[in-house]
Amino acid sequence: MALQRHTYGADPNQFAELYLPAERTQPGVVVIVHGGYWRAEYTLELGVPLAKDLAERGYACWNLEYRRAGDGGGWPATFEDISAGINLLATAAEEHGLDLSTTTALGHSAGGHLAVWAAGRASLPLGAPGSGVPAVPLTGVVSQSGVLNLALAREEGLGGGAVMNLLGNAGPEAYQLADPMTAIPLDVPVLALHGEEDSTVPVSQSSSYVDAAAAAGAEAELVMIPGDHFAMITPGTDAWERVVEAVGRLAAS
Repeated sequence: MALQRHTYGADPNQFAELYLPAERTQPGVVVIVHGGYWRAEYTLELGVPLAKDLAERGYACWNLEYRRAGDGGGWPATFEDISAGINLLATAAEEHGLDLSTTTALGHSAGGHLAVWAAGRASLPLGAPGSGVPAVPLTGVVSQSGVLNLALAREEGLGGGAVMNLLGNAGPEAYQLADPMTAIPLDVPVLALHGEEDSTVPVSQSSSYVDAAAAAGAEAELVMIPGDHFAMITPGTDAWERVVEAVGRLAAS
């Protein structure tokens, strides 16, 4: 397995790590977006075990870092970084001969929010962070207990006011543009996995998104899996095996 670092800006947090398996036996690329309620103290190190495990299974992985609230992130920087960081994958793909016809985003918690948001960026109004034709369109998303309903998360004060910490006084338009609920329906499938014992992000964050997406005719599914909020990012657990199954399902579709 080979590891390479690619940068998409001057800030120390604007980079991604490309994990290349010894033998590419799985299609496409998996874009990993870490969680941590968008706060600076949580880094892409959360995604390293996932990238290593998937690479050992034959997947090429793009473990993405981005500016977070408290360290230059928030609105609009975090969203600009997610878009630019995924777009940079096009350059890496040319260099390493990667097939981007299947590009699956795998996002945990706040990373699930950013992954689903990124899947809808082509429909954003011109001038909004992340708007325009993506250089690398996502073909599917696996959300791991994702924060998929920002309005509800803000109302319930999840993560000690994490949504306010991310978006602050950006205004109602920013809150709408940042919320995956606003981009429904997406034209790519979303598998919303949620831990049966998750006490960090309530299942309503996944179920409300899936219900609204399905009602709008989108391909979205809620999948309850064993374990708590962190079992699904811990290789070796039953929860992680269910995540791998979900990634494989979208990668093969």
